[in-house]
Amino acid sequence: MSAATNQRPLALVLGLTAAYVIAELTGGILTHSLALIADAGHTLTDVLGLGMALAAIWFARRPASAARTYGFYRTEMLAALFNSILPFGIAAFILYEAWQRLHAPPEVNGVPMLLVASVGVVINLIGVRLLHAGADQSLNVHGAFLEVLADLVGAVAVIVAGIVILLTGWRIADPIVSIGIALFILPRAWRLLSSVVDVLLEAAPSGINLGELEPAMRAIAGVIALHELHVWTITSGFVAMSGHVEADGRPSSDVLHDLQALLRTRFGIEHATLQVERPGHAGDGVCCAVDPRCLVIDPTSVLAQDRTAHSTG
Repeated sequence: MSAATNQRPLALVLGLTAAYVIAELTGGILTHSLALIADAGHTLTDVLGLGMALAAIWFARRPASAARTYGFYRTEMLAALFNSILPFGIAAFILYEAWQRLHAPPEVNGVPMLLVASVGVVINLIGVRLLHAGADQSLNVHGAFLEVLADLVGAVAVIVAGIVILLTGWRIADPIVSIGIALFILPRAWRLLSSVVDVLLEAAPSGINLGELEPAMRAIAGVIALHELHVWTITSGFVAMSGHVEADGRPSSDVLHDLQALLRTRFGIEHATLQVERPGHAGDGVCCAVDPRCLVIDPTSVLAQDRTAHSTG
């Protein structure tokens, strides 16, 4: 499924979910249900996530420029950073309010609470259905799919609280469910924040093991040694790599072809910049322009002919 195909279902789910956040927040205020307000806060973070997924598709289509050679891929990371910090504030507010209500639970109108949460279940089931196909083919859509699935769990939890209040009058069920939703938000926010920080610090992607990568590259015919290997993430699903490869005289084009094929098929690295060097090349950062071991001169070049003329003259 292409990015353009994924964009339409994401936009539909975003519109439905954003409308539900407004309805849920309004319903929570009118019914005095903290569980509804808590779930609205939880759903709001997922609206931001859906918006981020749409923005990633849009920005990915924008061309790179001389000032931004990687284009606007990192915009997704900026949005993700905001989206990972906001839930901590929302969870703190929910926990504070829940603590107050545990000591003095207000009257909660269970019937409207159930109706609003039931609408949420329907909307989230539609979202799950719309995003299910794309979730298997795109990491971006997969993340949005998991967010909608989490919203579905939250709506069901609110329904459970509403039923308990209607049947037993036990109003503490509302803040207890609210606490559960807040605690459900925090680990997901922490994982997202950790992932974003890793990307911004250009850490090696979690799915790539350098302990496996280097031996696999050295096993390619012609490769003697590797140095200056760097693997990092530009944005979700876009892994980049650079490195220096010492070769034993096998044609550089053949070595590069085999290395690129290995990195693409086994490790999923599509964007790799590799420099093939002669054996004994200085690996101490000395510039090739002043290191005669790096100078491999084409005998047919003007520079080579000029040097020959000077040496025979």
